[in-house]
Amino acid sequence: MIDEANLIGKAGDGFKIAMKTLDAGRIGVAGQALGIAQASLECAVAYSQQRKAFGKPIAGLQTVQFKLADMECKIWSARLLNWHAAKLKDDGHSFTKEAAMAKLVASEAATFCAHQAIQVLGGMGYVSTCPQSDITETHASPRSTKERARSSAW
Repeated sequence: MIDEANLIGKAGDGFKIAMKTLDAGRIGVAGQALGIAQASLECAVAYSQQRKAFGKPIAGLQTVQFKLADMECKIWSARLLNWHAAKLKDDGHSFTKEAAMAKLVASEAATFCAHQAIQVLGGMGYVSTCPQSDITETHASPRSTKERARSSAW
């Protein structure tokens, strides 16, 4: 038995408190995923502006523009969901569902953006001296740290 003075909340509320902590953590994980997605976009934009094909930057190619636009849309969708979840939390409202949605959408955006950046960078996306290779190698799927740990153990 735990002494009353050492309890956090009321006796029997431990699971509920733990779940609330996880909800808040989901907002943080979504923020990390957004950073990965944003870094992927910035890397792809910078590379597409400097890399030339047929005498012009590849940023002018419609296919590249579509990729960059899709990345930006996914990032903003995830960012707005995360802000909404954080605002609900700050205002003292229930935010369990919104935090879970924000984490899901942001982690999917991070994975999508990392892979699209690889497409824009072409072979340079796989070269270890390129910043994008670090992003895709270690962070392409922030959705499940357990899955990453399991796959790297093999």
